[in-house]
Order: sequence, then structure tokens, then C-alpha cells
Amino acid sequence: MDNDVNKKQRTVKNFKLFLIISTIVLCFGACASDDNSVATPSETPNSIAFPDAIICENGFAGEYPCDGYDLMSHISLDTFGAVRGNDSWGWTDPQTGREYALIGTNENASFVDITNPTDPIYLGNLPTATVASNWRDIKVYNNHAFIVSEAPGHGMQVFDLTRLRTVTNPPQVFTADALYDGFGSAHNIVINEESGFAYAVGAMTLDDSTASFDGGPHFVNIQNPTNPIAAGGYPDDAYSHDAQVVTYNGPDTEHVGKEILIGSNTNEVVIIDITDKNNPIQLSTIEYTNIGYTHQGWFTVDQRYFILGDELDELNFGFNTRNIVFDFEDLDNPSVKMTYTGPTAAIDHNGYTKGDTFFLANYTAGVRMLDISNIGGSQIQEEGFFDTYPMNDDAIFRGVWNVYPYFESGNIIISDINSGLFIIRKNNE
Repeated sequence: MDNDVNKKQRTVKNFKLFLIISTIVLCFGACASDDNSVATPSETPNSIAFPDAIICENGFAGEYPCDGYDLMSHISLDTFGAVRGNDSWGWTDPQTGREYALIGTNENASFVDITNPTDPIYLGNLPTATVASNWRDIKVYNNHAFIVSEAPGHGMQVFDLTRLRTVTNPPQVFTADALYDGFGSAHNIVINEESGFAYAVGAMTLDDSTASFDGGPHFVNIQNPTNPIAAGGYPDDAYSHDAQVVTYNGPDTEHVGKEILIGSNTNEVVIIDITDKNNPIQLSTIEYTNIGYTHQGWFTVDQRYFILGDELDELNFGFNTRNIVFDFEDLDNPSVKMTYTGPTAAIDHNGYTKGDTFFLANYTAGVRMLDISNIGGSQIQEEGFFDTYPMNDDAIFRGVWNVYPYFESGNIIISDINSGLFIIRKNNE
């Protein structure tokens, strides 16, 4: 009788152990990424979910200084057939959920499937429309990429990103699905996905045509992506280097529902109501102290504050990295809220907000992640970083050009001028 009881107890114990082991195996199988899975934020440590990741430990992920962010993978510029990187953006396929990095280089726009961030697949590139250029910019609307460059006569290339689904023998050399030639070169392209309009800034033509709008925003209707149509422009506030355009839903109730452009115009920030493309209206302009080059900025999620980067103040005045925060509670009467000073002498470039974090492409200091949860109380605190340029943090134009933090999976892509594409994720060990 005792032997039967003991045998039964052993059987129950063994069955429980089998269930525990099976659960662990299933968990590992579900969490680990393979070529056909989509990475998702989870509580599973990166070291388990992505065994090939280089974890940030003791201040380094391999050779790269870091704080709180792990290196998933790196693709050099040689792979893209280029010698210099520039802008980047991202696209998530709404049909498959797969994630793609769109990387600008001096030679082309390159496309990388990063669904498995530790095993990215270089699918191919769309060559420059004319000649090589160190400046290329990419944005996405309705599953199409819109690409401009400072290459003379380049225009705006349109590429159907759904073509990436069927690439079977990468890498391929692609052709554009459309080319808009209403301008020649442009420094940047801005898109309001809610309205279906693109805005080329710093746009120039090969002649003296008024289509250049003196480098101010050049409006293009892209609601039919492969048939872009000129829709006017705004020449009144000089050259516009970069901009953000939103269908406004912030605290200034007078302007809710209007299409608002915030221009970073080399020596000032301009706020323009562009709802009526035939009659853009300047709402206000604002300057700040120690202007070097008013470069680029981005709204906080609530559209109350605008965080600006000045690209030359570190060089001209000897500051550490400096960002200026404006209070846009009243779009007709904006004010300077505060200044954030970073821990290094590196130059700030592009910055984007996601929730309570501001992701700052900081050239030689890599990407810095800033906690802006108490920006209303004039407090900004660095909460992490990943430095793709470990040589130094000097005020020179090397290192990170851009960061794209908007993939739902938690993948973050970095485009580095000297080193190409980096894919990182927040450390959750």
C-alpha cells in the first residue's frame, strides 16, 4: 500500500515538473524572435528574447557606451553601397506587421527588414534621382516613401513600400513609382499624415521659378501618392530648414482643427496657419538668445511645448548640448519656457517625442533619451543613451544624424553619418 502511494506521489510530482518545463519551453518559443515573428515589447529580458543581442552592461554594449539601451544589430554603410549616412524613417506594414528601416545615404535610400532586430535583412535600395548628395530625407504616408535630396534637380521620389513584401532575392535595385519635379533640390520633406499633404522645405529649382518659394515650404497634395500635385507654398519668412506640420489639437482652442506649420527657419521659429493652401497666415514668430542656427524641433504629445535644437550654438558659443523649450499655449503669443543643457559638448541634431521621452540625435554623443514628464515644471532629465560614436563627444559633425523611435515593437533605429544603421532596444534585464 505504501509503495502504491509513493508511486502515485512520484507520478504526480513528475507530471507537475513536466507542466513547468513545458510552460518554460513554450514561453521561450513565444518570446524568441525568428525570421517570421514580430518583436513586441515584453517583460522578457532582451538577453533571452534576443540571444544575439549585445546587452548594455557596466556602461558598454560591446565597444559602444550606453545607459539603459541594448544593441540588437549594426549594418555598415558598405552594405548599402555608400560612404555617408544621413536621414532615416520607419514603416510598419499594416498587412503583415513587419517593420522596415528606411535609411538615407549619399547614394540612395536603402530598405531593411528589421522585424527580427538581431537578424535584419537588407532588401535593396532606390538610387538617387540625379547625383550623389550628403543630404537626403525620407518620410512615409499611406504605405509610400517620399524622398528628397539636395542633389541638383532631384525632385521628390515616390516609392511604394508594399513592394518590399515580395522581395525574394535581396538586395535589389529599385526604381521609383513616381517622381514629382515641381522643385529640384530640397533639404527636407515634412508630411502631415492626417491631411495628406507634403511640405518640402529648403526647396530650390534649377531656374528662377517662383515654385521655389525662396526656400520656404512648398506644398504638395499627396493624397494619391503616385500622383502628387503642386498645391502652393509660403515664401514670406525666408528659408525654412525643417518643420513639423500637425492638425492642431493643443491647448489654444482658437486654432483647434487647423493645419499648423512650425518652421525652424535658421534664425527664428515661425508658426503658420496653412489650412487654406491659397492663403497661408503667419500667426507668430519667436526668437531666443544666442542663436546659432535654428535647426529642428518637435511638439510634445499634448502640443503644449515645442522642443527646439539649434545646430550651431555649441560651436559658436561653447555651450554643452542645448535645447530650447517654447510654451505654445497661445500660438499667437509663444514664449520661451526653459533651456535644457546636456552633459556633453556634442551638437544636437534631430529630436522627436514619444510619450514622455524626447529622443535626441546628438551627433558624436549618440542618441540621448530625455525624460520630459515634468517639462511643465521646467525639468528635463536624461534617462538613458546609446553612443554610436565612441571616439569622443566633440562638437563636430560626425555620429548620429537621426533616430526613429516609433515602432510599436520597441525597436529603435539610428542612422549614423559614419557607421550606417544601428538597431537598439530599451534594456529590460
